[in-house]
Amino acid sequence: MDRSLYIAMSGAKQTLVAQTANANNLANTQTVGFKSDFEQFRSMPVFGPGYPTRVYTMTERPATDFAQGPMQTTDNPYNIAIKGEGWLAVQDGKGEEAYTRAGELKVTTTGQLQTGDGLPIIGNNGPITLPPYEKLVIGVDGTVNIIPTGGNPTTVAAIDRIKLVNPPIQDIEKKNDGLMHLKPPPPGQPPAGPLAPDANVQVIQGVLEGSNVGAVSAMVEMIELARNFELQTKVMKTVNEDSAASAKLMQLA
Repeated sequence: MDRSLYIAMSGAKQTLVAQTANANNLANTQTVGFKSDFEQFRSMPVFGPGYPTRVYTMTERPATDFAQGPMQTTDNPYNIAIKGEGWLAVQDGKGEEAYTRAGELKVTTTGQLQTGDGLPIIGNNGPITLPPYEKLVIGVDGTVNIIPTGGNPTTVAAIDRIKLVNPPIQDIEKKNDGLMHLKPPPPGQPPAGPLAPDANVQVIQGVLEGSNVGAVSAMVEMIELARNFELQTKVMKTVNEDSAASAKLMQLA
């Protein structure tokens, strides 16, 4: 009976893990540029001394859904969206290069161009810093143009160019910070450097890409996971009752 109890227990535990991943997707249905995570269950043998007579359930994130989210026209000059495939290069909390499609930009009091989460946007020579300006124009190739404060309205100055990349999907992965990072190289190989800019990637100013999470499907999956958890707890209860009944029969014998 302990086999049934072990399987049901591990299944219930991993269902809670899957619920956490699904809840994270559901919580980010309105997050700009968010890419949802897949999750799946699979059985794993219990390794160790003795015969492999036990298995347990494991929840894993096999991949990220890279499908494009819905585009929303905002006419806000600080909003940009990737047209088709590609990523914006940003500087993560560790100062390393990472990639995102969240194009809700802002400019700090010191003139640094950042994402809505406060991550510096990377240009040709590192994070982009803008001088005082009256108008911001971002070209389709990522070029950041401004009309300087007090300058001629017809005079546009090119300050920098947003680094746009388009690596193969199999070469990047989403980490806990929600950003895309290059996967580590195979053992024995040196780490790969930052990606080179891709001139074919284009952006649209005044548009935002929304989350690609389907709220309805995420809610349906949450209900299914809740039912799975309830079923597994019922199995554990049944196993416990059967064990108690068996012990009682043994006492009568």
